[in-house]
Amino acid sequence: MSDERNVIIVGSGPAGLTAAIYTARANLRPLVIEGEPSSTSDQPGGQLMLTTDVENYPGFPDGIMGPELMMNFRAQAERFGAEFLTEKVTKVDFSGRPFRVWVRDEEYVADSIIVSTGAQSLMLGLEAETRLLGHGLSTCATCDGFFFRGQNIAVVGGGDSAIEEATFLTKFADKVTIIHRRDELRASKIMQDRAFANDKIEFLWNHTVEDILGTDKVEGVSVTSTVDGTVSTLDVTGLFIAIGHRPNTDLFAGQLEMHDNGYLVTKPDSSYTNVDGVFACGDVQDSTYRQAITAAGSGCMAAIDAERWLEAQHD
Repeated sequence: MSDERNVIIVGSGPAGLTAAIYTARANLRPLVIEGEPSSTSDQPGGQLMLTTDVENYPGFPDGIMGPELMMNFRAQAERFGAEFLTEKVTKVDFSGRPFRVWVRDEEYVADSIIVSTGAQSLMLGLEAETRLLGHGLSTCATCDGFFFRGQNIAVVGGGDSAIEEATFLTKFADKVTIIHRRDELRASKIMQDRAFANDKIEFLWNHTVEDILGTDKVEGVSVTSTVDGTVSTLDVTGLFIAIGHRPNTDLFAGQLEMHDNGYLVTKPDSSYTNVDGVFACGDVQDSTYRQAITAAGSGCMAAIDAERWLEAQHD
């Protein structure tokens, strides 16, 4: 068992690394257990490590590569004394203080915990997704829509998220085709009405994506009819997958309160969870915005909440 820490941050990305910067500057000597590179769910740096150009993060008028932005975050936290462990947390115990965190057989203890394990976009499970993500394939219209100005693109999904993404993308694309495996949408009626009324949105009903075409960038989509099994090609230069997100909260089942969709519950206007001394920030507790800038902001909140909570305990 290691020495007792003031704070352990579980997970990285914009939320965890911002929390690391703030807690390190407060002389709390945070230990950041940032995940492992081989993990798709909680890799170091979070989802921005899979993003090429980031053009909407304030302070970078010419944009910045996602991995470079996260490495800058990390270097800044290290400068103030944050320590990093590039491993994946395998078990936690928040039933009493100090809190206990395990990386396989190694146990770490801390007076407070900041959870920033993020969320992952649900994918189709195609080999091409790994190759083309960030090269015409995206899971975030707000992040990447601008790059598809004047193009013909497609969105996969039939829920509110898919319709919202498609509607947003019509601000940039010439045409947006919604690919849905059924013949009716799951989205709310108001969202459906907006999509049906939008001249730029077309629907490809009763089809699934068989493959994403292209070596270095998206050059088309192979689709299969769920009615007769016929395969055809959709001529698009971009594809957005909008079939949902899954928060990385399995580790905290039975210990931290969660919403029905699996996201951690935090108290209003704070990062406090239902366990006193455990805080949550970023996409692991945000099912609404899911942006790097909002994640970073909530990481700042968690750090300040943790610092003030620790001060109150010592008092």
